[in-house]
Amino acid sequence: MKCIKAIKSTNHTNVGVIIRTTDIEADSKVKTGYWSYVPKSEWKLSKGKVKNVTEGENTEETKENKKKSKKVSK
Repeated sequence: MKCIKAIKSTNHTNVGVIIRTTDIEADSKVKTGYWSYVPKSEWKLSKGKVKNVTEGENTEETKENKKKSKKVSK
């Protein structure tokens, strides 16, 4: 598996998008000049930010649901 980053915009991707793909697919995309290789640590960092945001939203929604359910049960 290789991590690649879009360095030029296309119809399907924006600049800065990082994906993880097979070695063969990564090689063919990098040859086009629209993608470049990046370290796995950069891919992990880009995924970590998204994960934290969704976890925060879920905990807020859960708290609101618990408050509503307590009010209804009384």
